[in-house]
Amino acid sequence: MLLHLRDSRHPLEVAEELMDGLGLGLLVQAEDGRVLQANAAGQRLLDLSLAQMTGAVPAGGDWHVVSAAGERLSAGDLPTRAAQQTGEPQRGVLLGIVVPGEAGETRWLNVTALPRHIPGTQQAKQVTTVFADVTREQSLRHDLERSEQRYRSLVEATSQIVWTTAADGTFGGPQPDWTAFTGQQEPEYAGLGWLMALHPEDRAAAGLAWAHALSTRSLYETEYRLRRADGTYLPMLARGVPVVSPGGQVREWVGVNQDLSAVKAAEAHLRAWGTELEGRVAGRTRELAELTRFSTLLLTAAGEGIFGLDRRGRTTFVNPAAARLLGHSIERLIGADQHALIHHRRADGSAYPLAECPIHQTLHDGQPRRCEEDVFWHAGGQAVPVSYVVSPTHDAAGELSGAVVMFQDISERQQARAGLEAAVRDLERSNAELEQFAYVASHDLQEPLRTLGSYAELLARRYHGQLDDRADQYLGFMVEAVGRMRGLIQDLLGFARVGRDGGSGAVPTAVSLDAALRQVAGNVGALLEATGGELTWDAPQTVLGHPGLLVQLLTNLTGNGLKFHREGVPPRVRVTAALAGEEVLIRVTDNGIGIAPEYHERVFAIFQRLNPRETYPGNGMGLAICRKIAEAHGGRLTLSSAPGEGTTFHLQLPQWRGSA
Repeated sequence: MLLHLRDSRHPLEVAEELMDGLGLGLLVQAEDGRVLQANAAGQRLLDLSLAQMTGAVPAGGDWHVVSAAGERLSAGDLPTRAAQQTGEPQRGVLLGIVVPGEAGETRWLNVTALPRHIPGTQQAKQVTTVFADVTREQSLRHDLERSEQRYRSLVEATSQIVWTTAADGTFGGPQPDWTAFTGQQEPEYAGLGWLMALHPEDRAAAGLAWAHALSTRSLYETEYRLRRADGTYLPMLARGVPVVSPGGQVREWVGVNQDLSAVKAAEAHLRAWGTELEGRVAGRTRELAELTRFSTLLLTAAGEGIFGLDRRGRTTFVNPAAARLLGHSIERLIGADQHALIHHRRADGSAYPLAECPIHQTLHDGQPRRCEEDVFWHAGGQAVPVSYVVSPTHDAAGELSGAVVMFQDISERQQARAGLEAAVRDLERSNAELEQFAYVASHDLQEPLRTLGSYAELLARRYHGQLDDRADQYLGFMVEAVGRMRGLIQDLLGFARVGRDGGSGAVPTAVSLDAALRQVAGNVGALLEATGGELTWDAPQTVLGHPGLLVQLLTNLTGNGLKFHREGVPPRVRVTAALAGEEVLIRVTDNGIGIAPEYHERVFAIFQRLNPRETYPGNGMGLAICRKIAEAHGGRLTLSSAPGEGTTFHLQLPQWRGSA
């Protein structure tokens, strides 16, 4: 500038040359506001010629000036007028020039108006205005403000505590989120005072974790209990990251506290905030790299085999589990024809046509498929039993681009199934042998029992009264024991027959409960007459089962209620039925002696008696047979009772669902 000032030309001419070289506009105005001079840069920045500025030629279109807020300004609102009226410089005023023909775009200028005073007064003789084009800077500032606003909106949407610290980790300055949650004011949380808001048992660990992060400039992440303003401690996950300058220096730390009691609800917000933060630190490239790394880790950690295919059926990616299960290296699998390499033959060794392959069909029609049993071929030549799912993939345009196959080795499953099937066959064979043994043994037992009974009865009739009283008593015991033994054998035969071919060799059919109970009433008629009892029912439903077995079941239950009645109280048995979903719930209620709670399950076991045989006859097989019949029909039989209050049997049987 000194070199220019030594120029012999007029100082204003030199100043204009300097300003033009610097790209700065220069405008000189008289006391009445007339433009006296404007350099070339000024005319270009204002998009006005000197003639237009002086008024010799009118300005074209709707050329006007706006404030930083976008409000249209008049000539009296400009900084030149303020400098002229006040006599004070107006520095760094931001103005916008709306130039016609530029699609309404605004050119932003940083304007400084310098008044030139009349000697000895504060009155401005002239005003020199210097202005620079800051359109780019203003656009960047606007983008920054918009980004900042988006960041603030994001922070508010996360419903988390957001905090910042100085480069050395000291907590200071306004922390509105922290204050709103904890109630701590700036003097309380300054420095390391924020530790006082933590649970006393968590302060030491949190302080050590923070010190470690500061020393290593690494991610700060820890959990602790934070005291809310009302005194309640809530579990928190605290995370903080250093903000690093281009020179590698830590400028500040930015962090959040997440309420773990609502972590699921906040998880989406945290991911969004994390994505935004990563974008500001590392940019889009870093995001894509992180996503790729995560996908790789996911594929590597998966226990199932996973590989991808293109439209031609060639392998595009494969995870380590798939390579291990198939015995090939990942390099061998990538780019190979999947069908030709591992799926070319069926389990029996025959050729597997490509057109019949479910994987190839998905590549052709884009439909997902599941295959429960198939084989892939191992590099060693052996077949690997697998089940797999084929899912189509699509490109950005929605077109079919390939498929992803996820498969599992089902060798252990097949072995387990084979073992189970063998065990079932052994069990069926064992059951058949046991049933045959019980049937034959019971028949073989009856033959000598019949002989023993016959001769015992002959002795009792032939020599009754000829021997002493004790001999007659012994003979009576023998005859009674033979009768009980015969009854036990018959009950065992009946118990063994239940559930074998439905007890009658017929398939289950519709059984009317009302009709079945009419037969039951006939079966227990003698017992009703002997006890003076009563049997009533209200059961209009129809169940699915074997008529003979169900009549036997209901006869046993009603007979049980008639037999075990209280002394001097005529027995009353009531049978009702009601729908319960797809089942019929039948209740058989009596007013008998009842059963103590500890015996509610025991009475359903074979040969279990709760009362003396002399008082209530029987072999203890009736309820065991009843439960077995109920279970053979896919039903259940339980009871509820209390001593002296009677018993209610709860029988659930499948409802008849036949068409009308």
